[in-house]
Amino acid sequence: MSSVVDNIRQIRESLLPGVELVAVSKFHPVEVLREAYGAGQRVFGESRVQELVRKEPLLPSDIEWHFIGHLQTNKVRLVVPSVSMIQSIDSERLLRLVDKESARIGKVTDVLLQLHVALEATKFGFSCEECERMVDAGVIETLHNVRICGVMGMATNTDNDEEIRKEFREIRRVFERLAAGCMDGKDYFRTVSMGMSDDYRIAMEEGSTMVRIGSSIFGAREY
Repeated sequence: MSSVVDNIRQIRESLLPGVELVAVSKFHPVEVLREAYGAGQRVFGESRVQELVRKEPLLPSDIEWHFIGHLQTNKVRLVVPSVSMIQSIDSERLLRLVDKESARIGKVTDVLLQLHVALEATKFGFSCEECERMVDAGVIETLHNVRICGVMGMATNTDNDEEIRKEFREIRRVFERLAAGCMDGKDYFRTVSMGMSDDYRIAMEEGSTMVRIGSSIFGAREY
């Protein structure tokens, strides 16, 4: 049975140049995260606010915590102080709340706009059209305590590689449209977070710059 250290090494060796690894550590104990940290991993992804807030003070301070799950508006105040990035901004209301809370504590929070391209209705995110409309309306220019660094999305959970590829291509298309439009010249707008354990190789081929990998590092979740 391979170790967390071995798994991280193997995944890193498979990444294309310039692709960043987020170790998705939700549901896994602090001791296992320490193993990943010992292997040089510094970016971890959590999807439950209470779990992230509990783990954060128990682990080294140079870890970058990314919140990757659906963020309820009533949990924004809890999560903003602990994270370096929120990947799952799925509505204008949430974006404005994160901006407001970041301003309250004197922080600028890096965020990604989550796009919903998958066939499953249960997944969260802006439709590509909604995202483009919000940006075109000048909303981003009114916010001063969030820094929009790119986009995030998930593909449909399917064995159809062509469907997965098509959805990743659409996420990349929106990123490039924004990069050529209102985000032109902003050097921090460079993240396309797409690809998980089962599909990250396809995601990289379609332009991902950040992959979120959990089970291939940590094994089955411990609930």
